[in-house]
Amino acid sequence: MTDTQEYDVLIVGAGFAGIHQLLNIRKLGLTAKILEEGDGLGGNWNWTRYPGARTDSEIPIYQFSNPELWRDWTFTEYFPDWRELQAYFRYVDNKMDISRDVLFNSCVVSAHWDDSGERWTVSTADGRVIRAQFFILCTGQTSKFHKPDFKGLDTFNGELYHTSRWPAEYDLNGKKVGVIGTGASGVQVIQAVAPIVSHLTVFQRTPNFALPMRQQTVNADEDRKAKRDLYPIMFSRRMQTFSGFYYDVDHKPIADTTPEERALMLEDLWAGKGLRFWLGAYAELWSNQKFNDEVYAFWRKKVTERIGPDPILQEKLAPLNSPHPFGVRRPSLEQGYFEIFSRPNVTLVDVNEAAIEEILPTGIRTSDGIEHILDVLVLATGFDLLTGAFTSIDIRGQDSISIKEKWADGVQSYLGVASATYPNMFWIYGPQSPSALAIAPTAILSLDYAHPHYNNIVDTITGVWKRLGHRLYQIHEAEQLLKHCPYRGGTACV
Repeated sequence: MTDTQEYDVLIVGAGFAGIHQLLNIRKLGLTAKILEEGDGLGGNWNWTRYPGARTDSEIPIYQFSNPELWRDWTFTEYFPDWRELQAYFRYVDNKMDISRDVLFNSCVVSAHWDDSGERWTVSTADGRVIRAQFFILCTGQTSKFHKPDFKGLDTFNGELYHTSRWPAEYDLNGKKVGVIGTGASGVQVIQAVAPIVSHLTVFQRTPNFALPMRQQTVNADEDRKAKRDLYPIMFSRRMQTFSGFYYDVDHKPIADTTPEERALMLEDLWAGKGLRFWLGAYAELWSNQKFNDEVYAFWRKKVTERIGPDPILQEKLAPLNSPHPFGVRRPSLEQGYFEIFSRPNVTLVDVNEAAIEEILPTGIRTSDGIEHILDVLVLATGFDLLTGAFTSIDIRGQDSISIKEKWADGVQSYLGVASATYPNMFWIYGPQSPSALAIAPTAILSLDYAHPHYNNIVDTITGVWKRLGHRLYQIHEAEQLLKHCPYRGGTACV
């Protein structure tokens, strides 16, 4: 018979959010454990190790803001790769002794609320059963990958990998490689492997409006000065900006600007590193179609100069007529991505013109009758974004209705952290939170600066513990109001 463990707080996920919540809970003197499906800390970064994988959010913003964690740690690059991020989480572990409160290789399969005992009973795939008064989901927005249901996918005789489950060491040198998808992971894989494979075939549905990363090595002396003079200011500043970075959109009305002024602004943003061109432009980028078209035309001119003279290739990668407004999808950061497609060993397939018809034992057949011979097939097909990590767990509250059933017609939550009929359950960086519109560390910390009537989760737990008894109920009417806001969890759109 399985022994049942008891804790005050149970957290799911050992990435940025889970670690941050554990450190907060420890300050209360409560008992807590993290259940982590993987074998190490880092959340998504414990799994993400495909060629070229790195963050598109620059340091120092993409790290914990606890002074005891940034004072003695210096990244080597402004956009660290997966190896350095894994090393960073090991450093955090050594510094804060996180692993002593983590149960690794523990995949949560169910979480049921016991109304009489006022506890959550949580079960894992390996048979572990844990009861806790508070249940916090820190599963992130990209923990459940999407595997498309292509005809014949299981018949492929070569190597088949999703970017989120890449083997620790795998050599692609000299192989015929196909990549399906040109989102963030697709861009990074493509630009990393094109120089080393014998042939690369890229299957694209929608072009990526990628921006130059402008990677830089961190100068240790300059970083020491920044830690002394700038880090606290930057960490404070990010809590006040639209995107969670330390730079912000310009709220000056477009009507008060001249074409020359806007052109200078765009050139300046283009020269900067990271996502400034997207998140540092005029705020009307998302509401003024004429200005949006102007920004897209600027981007297209810059990109087509790099693609080369082939008009067909230009139209596929940077079409004259944008398939969607610029900036409504998060652009990736690239390092030589657009030049890749002029290489003689790279083929770009537009699946709008030649759809993937069937996966064959030897490769992919498209609707134009061409068979693309492959040794390796890479699925850069993204994730069951935001809600996938929730609906894959059998979560049942007071009425025994699963959260998957409750959210069948759309997410319902209170301020993107809790849901009615699921007492004492919270989530971080999930549906209807700022997750899709901000970077992880900032979105996670935003709850520490949250709504004046619903402070952070730790304060809420303290209130329940000291004053309210044993449970906290969410108000159904309040979550219905949020349901009709323009941004809805699970859609990842503005």
